[in-house]
Amino acid sequence: MKMQFLVSAVKEDVETLAERMNLQADAIIVNQCDENAYREYMYQGHTMKCYSFAERGVGLSRNNCLMRADGDLCVFADEDIVYRPGAARAIALEFEKNPKADMILFDMEVPQDRATYHIDTYGRVRWYNCGRYPTYSFAARTEKLHEANVTFSLLFGGGARYSNGEDSLFLAECIRKGLKVYKAPVTIGKENGRPSTWFHGYNEKFFYDRGVLYHFLYGRAALLMALRFLYKHKGVMCKEMPFSRAFSLMCRGIRRKNGRQE
Repeated sequence: MKMQFLVSAVKEDVETLAERMNLQADAIIVNQCDENAYREYMYQGHTMKCYSFAERGVGLSRNNCLMRADGDLCVFADEDIVYRPGAARAIALEFEKNPKADMILFDMEVPQDRATYHIDTYGRVRWYNCGRYPTYSFAARTEKLHEANVTFSLLFGGGARYSNGEDSLFLAECIRKGLKVYKAPVTIGKENGRPSTWFHGYNEKFFYDRGVLYHFLYGRAALLMALRFLYKHKGVMCKEMPFSRAFSLMCRGIRRKNGRQE
């Protein structure tokens, strides 16, 4: 199976990125910077297609990658991921073992203060438990994504109006459109810690934006899922802000639709 890494980057030297990330297959790299340009080079027998765009927004960056993808499998990546030796083969092997899978989520070694998920068992991913996986854990059959016409939201994520969540919305859309999503306890690389482009503490914007995300992610179940989320993480998230205030902010976000308060 032909594989492509789909790399979202910001102001990077694209000609050294393949080596730094240890990319083990062809790649499409979209670099958000201050120019519009195209470069192509070979790295260990693999073609690196590098697009530079003078624009911002991680969702836009990932869509630019996905619309150009033409391999059998695509692996979503960020510029600060370093893949383990044999990662590409390990990913392909999981799809060979599970021909029913349209998408498989993989484990990644992440600094403790940034860890949001851990995969320790095989299983199916459903709409109600898809909200914690980062995009760099995604690998998918490219044709299935194109057939389903799924895209990343331009409202959420780094460089967008609302903090984060473009990964969860994309995964939820895949599931709603009938794609079969599985998880595999296979670690394919590590994330090098870097300052977050969107997280500035558990402040009012964090909880409000999370409420807006839950409106789109869970629909009528948004309030219940917000309460569950806060209760589960109150020990960390509600140290400086009372639980009731945090929940009130999430509720305000949930009631906000298309930029207008309901």
